Amino acid sequence: MRARSAWAGVRRLGWCMADKVLFEFLHTEMVAELWAPHPDPGPGGQKRSLSILESIGFRVGQALGERLPQETLGFREELDVLKFLCKDLWVAVFHKQMDSLRTNHQGTYVLQDNSFPLLVPMASGLQYVEEAPKFLAFTCGLLCGTLSTLGFQSLVTTSVTSLPACKFQVVIRKP
Repeated sequence: MRARSAWAGVRRLGWCMADKVLFEFLHTEMVAELWAPHPDPGPGGQKRSLSILESIGFRVGQALGERLPQETLGFREELDVLKFLCKDLWVAVFHKQMDSLRTNHQGTYVLQDNSFPLLVPMASGLQYVEEAPKFLAFTCGLLCGTLSTLGFQSLVTTSVTSLPACKFQVVIRKP
C-alpha cells in the first residue's frame, strides 16, 4: 500500500520521463503510419490523414477535459480558459508552459510555443518546416477537444516559420 501511494504522488506531479518518451514515440508513429506510402491512398490523401490526427487529438482533449476538477469546469470567460490551456494543460501534456498568449479581444487568440516538444527532434533545418503541420494536427485537435469539454466551440489552426517554434491560432465560435 505504501509503494502505491508514493507512486500516486509522483503521478500528481506530472508524467514520468518514460511516459513523456512513450507519448512522443506514439505520436511519431501515428504520424508515420498515416503518411506511409500506400498503394491505394484513396480520396483525400494527406488532408484525410491530417483530419484523422486531428480527430484523435480531439477525442484525447475531450477525455482530458472530462478529468478536470469540477472548479476548472466553471470557467466562463474565454481568456481564463485560454490561460488555463497555456499553463495547466500544456504542463500536463508537454511538461512546460506555453511561451505567450495574445488576443484581439474579439474571440481570436494566438498561443506561441518557442520550443514545441513535438517539433524539437526535427529542428535541425529549414527543410523540415513544410513537414511540421502533420506533427501539429494532433495538438490542434487536443486544444479543440479540451475547449469543447469546457463549453467553447473553436477552430484551431497552426503556423510555423522556424523550427521548433509554432503558433496556434484559436478562434472561439460564438453561439
